[in-house]
Amino acid sequence: MKNNKIFYGKQHINITDKDFVNKALYSDLISSGDYVKNFEKKISLMCKSKYSLVCNSGTSALYLAFYSIGLKKNDVVLMPSINFISSYSMCKNFGAKIYLTDVDETGQISQKNILNCIKKFNIKKIKCIVSMHLGGSPRNIININKLKKKYKFFLIEDACHAFGAKYIYKSKVFSVGSCKNSDICTFSFHPIKSITTGEGGALTTNNKLIYEKSKLLRSHGIVKNNKKHWEYDIDNLGFNFRLSDINCALGLSQLKTLKKFIRKRNLIAKYYHKYLSNMFPYVQTNEKYDKLSSHHLFIIRINFNSFGKKCDKDIFLNFMKKYQIYPQYHYIPIYKFRFYQKEVERLSIIKNSERYYKTAVSLPIYFDLNIKEIIKVIEFIKKFINMYKKNV
Repeated sequence: MKNNKIFYGKQHINITDKDFVNKALYSDLISSGDYVKNFEKKISLMCKSKYSLVCNSGTSALYLAFYSIGLKKNDVVLMPSINFISSYSMCKNFGAKIYLTDVDETGQISQKNILNCIKKFNIKKIKCIVSMHLGGSPRNIININKLKKKYKFFLIEDACHAFGAKYIYKSKVFSVGSCKNSDICTFSFHPIKSITTGEGGALTTNNKLIYEKSKLLRSHGIVKNNKKHWEYDIDNLGFNFRLSDINCALGLSQLKTLKKFIRKRNLIAKYYHKYLSNMFPYVQTNEKYDKLSSHHLFIIRINFNSFGKKCDKDIFLNFMKKYQIYPQYHYIPIYKFRFYQKEVERLSIIKNSERYYKTAVSLPIYFDLNIKEIIKVIEFIKKFINMYKKNV
């Protein structure tokens, strides 16, 4: 029976995926086997990075990234206030001193946001800056990288939304994950991402030491004796962040259709952009259509101030829900969560973050979304505007 609910994201699993997974179940090794090695190799080839390491979640990938750069207590880390909580939570586990910056109009951290934060708190030394490619477009990575020479920080790309995305610099196309303009890139393979492994994540880098430290931590800190398979030593503390061959089999199969997945997301985004642009000033899309984005999300900004005091984002989401359409927040600013509010003293200027939070909504976008459902989403946005705009 078909589910008529239109969610903001959903995985696509086909018969080939199922066959790949089924075949993996018959392997001699279903953990730390050939499917894992092959998946990592394919990721490096696709991203054009020297090294890649898969793990059991995008959150684990972030933890490995922070560990591999030697993050320790009271080290200074800057990251955007608009983000999922993973980067903040993992960073906090190391006892780092985290500063939440404001964002630009796209919801991403920019060079200007970083400089404003440095000036406000008179920051002299920065260990790490975390960028986040919100929605799938790496908009500011080049300009942030330009600050590295002066402040000598590590740059980590939280690219959980951007697997398969690209960007252009000086007429050259770069793959997200190539780490040509950063030290580490982390990905998520959660069900609603570009591809899925069920749950899973990955880290890419061109730094051998970062790769080796991450690989050691991923599997209990165990160092094996190649000559005596029964002997091993513990070099450091570690975790079990491994991703099974069963998960990697699904990932390998999904990689084969990644371009197809992104092409469909791009078509949906292009359609939204074309028809929602006509609803300005009530609805605002990105200033231009980004064909190199992975389009994990399609985010619009709704000018609720145009509708009077009794209209806000919650009213809009409830209105859409009534018609079985489920847009989403991306994201509630980190400083608004009760657990993290004690960190507010290290909160930078948040003017754009507040405005973004109050106006940004993620619309449904996924491979199986059909034209009839896309039109339905657009029509009910239009209906909402006609109901709530002034003088109607």
